[in-house]
Amino acid sequence: MGAPFDISYVFTFLPKLLGTLGTTLLIVGCSLLAGIIVGFLVALPRLYKVPVLKTCSEIYISFFRGTPILIQLFLFYYGLPEILKLIQVDMTRTPVLVFVILTYGLHTGAYMSEMIRAAVQAVDKGQVEAAYATGMTGVQAFTRIVLPQALGIAIPVFSNLVIALLKDTSLAFTLGVMEMTGKAQTLGSLTQHFIETYIALALIYLVISFAIEKLLLLAERRLLRHEKRSTAEIRSFKIHKNWSYRRIIAELGPGKGGAGL
Repeated sequence: MGAPFDISYVFTFLPKLLGTLGTTLLIVGCSLLAGIIVGFLVALPRLYKVPVLKTCSEIYISFFRGTPILIQLFLFYYGLPEILKLIQVDMTRTPVLVFVILTYGLHTGAYMSEMIRAAVQAVDKGQVEAAYATGMTGVQAFTRIVLPQALGIAIPVFSNLVIALLKDTSLAFTLGVMEMTGKAQTLGSLTQHFIETYIALALIYLVISFAIEKLLLLAERRLLRHEKRSTAEIRSFKIHKNWSYRRIIAELGPGKGGAGL
């Protein structure tokens, strides 16, 4: 049993936990960067249906989406150095943080690839054909037509992935990385105020997740502003069109129809 609950410890632990926030954000940032690059490379064979690479991509995605992140951390931390020893590569002095970022990057890349593939396929193919008809190259059509719309479509899923990654970094302490959860474990053990420690930790995660969600929501609205404008114009056109029809019918009157001719 721990020490009696004391709310003052929550406020005492907050600045101490924030001292390790940089490590957590470093893991999130580097893993996201690696995940986006890997996800894009993995999504391409599936988008263009490259025979052998498509199968490799599917196996990669199935493994990282079908196994727990904790198991992946142990496999890469303990298994990768043993495999590399076979080709005379020594990783015994490699920092633990490198293995953590590598694992989270590959794990995130599997989900990113599915997000990219779904977002690109959601863009109407007729727009791409119209771009080709106007003389655009494949690269121009992708960067000017497909990419902006795909980004807007992918932002909600991307937001969920970022928040999930932020929470998953709490498992990095199992390998000895002193991020926020590892620091919370240490503080709880030293003071025996475990509940207060985890309340403070939960508050920090909640605030960061809320901030990420709001920032990405603003980005989504900015990317989709043209689509919303087009929808509003179409709705306005329909209203005016319906009003015109009603006005014509009203002006015809009961005696101006075909029966009175």
